[in-house]
Amino acid sequence: MTKQVRGRTEETAETLEGLVNAPTVVPKEGLAGRWAVMSVLARAADEPEFMTRLADDSHEALKEYYTLTQEEKAALSSGDIQKIESWVGKLDKRLSTWLLYRLSQEKW
Repeated sequence: MTKQVRGRTEETAETLEGLVNAPTVVPKEGLAGRWAVMSVLARAADEPEFMTRLADDSHEALKEYYTLTQEEKAALSSGDIQKIESWVGKLDKRLSTWLLYRLSQEKW
């Protein structure tokens, strides 16, 4: 049993070391979209001029994020928190800044 436990521990250590040393690669689909959505939200929270551009013309502001799908752009433009959180998980206050601002612009 000691050999079995030791073998698994060594195997786990090798696996972790391989993951840590692996190059960072963003897949063409899936993660790239989530990364791009999070990147837009973080930039909007940190750069007031980018948030202003998003508010004035979201289509133009999002052009540089060429990996975003039309669905992702539409959700970001409209402030669709539910859809975005279904893709990236629960957003903290900082990352939801743009979405909450966009929703406050809605005229009822």
